[in-house]
Amino acid sequence: MDIRIREAVKEDCSRLLELITELAIYEKAPDEVTVTLDHFQESGFGTKPVWWAFVAEVDGRVEGFALYYIRYSTWKGQRLYLEDLVVTEKMRGKKIGKLLFDALIEEAQNKKFTGMVWQVLDWNEPAINFYRKYYDAKFDAEWINCSLPLPITSS
Repeated sequence: MDIRIREAVKEDCSRLLELITELAIYEKAPDEVTVTLDHFQESGFGTKPVWWAFVAEVDGRVEGFALYYIRYSTWKGQRLYLEDLVVTEKMRGKKIGKLLFDALIEEAQNKKFTGMVWQVLDWNEPAINFYRKYYDAKFDAEWINCSLPLPITSS
């Protein structure tokens, strides 16, 4: 098995969206993926990209990815925000997630970010165990996630 970690390119976007859909199904939210391929490509590879990613190729096929963007903390400065870390179900347990996460750590250090942050669902024990086992990650149960879909209708 030949595993290669590399930076994502525009031509990967269709496959990344397939994996994003696989993740949404795993997270019990298959109808929540509404981004179009054009919007996804423009957001990552247009004139002002807002996300970057590493992909894991196994024998020439993308079987995982780690997508991130830059988050700014008024307390800590620039931090790498991991939006998604996905490995196909058939490739889990082969340390591909660790290779991707290690690439993120290296990227954050090279760009002189002050740290990395991400979210994990409280029921996703395999992910929680992964972050604990390999990275001694800190978990913060104090903050509540908020979101606001747009456009807003008047109330």
